[in-house]
Amino acid sequence: MSPGGELLVGLAIAFGLVGVVVQVLPGSLIILGAIAVWAVLTGGPWAWAVLGVAVLALGLASVAKYLLAGRHLRRSDVPNSTLLWGGLAGVVGFFVIPVLGLVVGFIGGVFVAEYVRLRRIEAAWSATLAALKATGITILVELAGALVAAGAWLTAVVALP
Repeated sequence: MSPGGELLVGLAIAFGLVGVVVQVLPGSLIILGAIAVWAVLTGGPWAWAVLGVAVLALGLASVAKYLLAGRHLRRSDVPNSTLLWGGLAGVVGFFVIPVLGLVVGFIGGVFVAEYVRLRRIEAAWSATLAALKATGITILVELAGALVAAGAWLTAVVALP
């Protein structure tokens, strides 16, 4: 692949990494797509090996983030219905308040859902913090997988002639 093409793939991967952190864009899919395009256009066993590493890293991260976040939420006694209400409120907030509405809506939705369920402000706030920690766990795990995939690609680009 030409250096210009590799630069475009690198920019797409960087864009995907931002998407992993911001959680509005499908960052892992963008990264995987960019590496797949690079592997197809570059060809050879090393390019396919890098694609395999990317698929494995991103796939494991996708599974692990749900398992770890789910375990954290179960330990905190936060039901799935609360997360559903938080997610719905986050979507509404996204359109009502530009930029920060998703976060504000999610936090507010989780808090209100837990307050309605438990009728105690302290318990509702505790559940809200647990949901935020679970969200942080998912971001960190997905970012780790994305960084492994991006690192494998960058290593191949630098090391291969």
